[in-house]
Amino acid sequence: MAHLDKTIEDLVQKLEEKYKSMGQDLASYLEGRLYENYVPYWDYVHLDTLLTLQKPKTDIPDEQIFIMYHQVTELYFKMILHEIEQVANEPVVSKKYLIEKLKRINRYFIILTDSFTVMSEGMEQQQFLEFRMALLPASGFQSAQYRMVEIASTDFVHLVGKDYRDRFDRNSDIEEMYKYIYWQAGATVLSTGEKTLTLMQFERKYNDQLIQMAVDYKNTNLWARYKQLPKKDQDDAQLISALRDLDLNVNVNWPLAHYKTAVAYLQRNPTDITATGGTNWQKYLPPRFQKRIFFPSIWSENEITEWGKSWVRQHVSDVK
Repeated sequence: MAHLDKTIEDLVQKLEEKYKSMGQDLASYLEGRLYENYVPYWDYVHLDTLLTLQKPKTDIPDEQIFIMYHQVTELYFKMILHEIEQVANEPVVSKKYLIEKLKRINRYFIILTDSFTVMSEGMEQQQFLEFRMALLPASGFQSAQYRMVEIASTDFVHLVGKDYRDRFDRNSDIEEMYKYIYWQAGATVLSTGEKTLTLMQFERKYNDQLIQMAVDYKNTNLWARYKQLPKKDQDDAQLISALRDLDLNVNVNWPLAHYKTAVAYLQRNPTDITATGGTNWQKYLPPRFQKRIFFPSIWSENEITEWGKSWVRQHVSDVK
């Protein structure tokens, strides 16, 4: 038998050490590899399963587009959370490491925002207005992963509704702050202020999980990890730029892409059409109303005052 290549010998030695440390027999595992089939692409990504996950509630063609785009969005949210989780679990975060992770997260959000024309221009308006009635009370408002991205990005106090934010600080009780979480205002009945079924469903399913996540990420969210850097690293222009980009991508560009679409499909004179879950989209989506800012200390007072306004003027002509 020909002498094994030195590289292969080294690899076999490392494998033997690995399996020995676990009380396993390397020879048995190697024999098993003789019978394994190669993994084709379609099995690796579970393509056949993936392509059967679209279950429209109507026969209206564009509902398929609506479902698939939301599924793609949730996969991107999962990718973003994957990056943030790595930052949270890193024993010591360096400036270089944090910049790289922020760039990845920003890249995902840019793709999401740029692709939202699939929603605003990729469906026939009449088809959308018809199939949406079969979706009640489901709403994109109920995306828990988006809430998780918010919670893992900043101190929880920054997610409290702006009218209640001054009551708390970063060390306030999470459960108490959660009672005033900003997104509640987006799913209330306009005439009464009562919670919609959309919000009640969401709270029953996710409240405990989101509160626990906020507790777990109190000292490991993106802002907390940034504040743990040496002062000279915190002042790095590239890092601050990446944080500002993330704030804009999540809290201005993404919600306003939704708002632009809502205006296109739902705005009518004299009465706007309500969203599928009864969400108050007119007051909920525009960032200038919510003033939700992950990293307020890196923005000037004027920038905070003008938060989101220039985008609205540029992209949504009929917003006052």
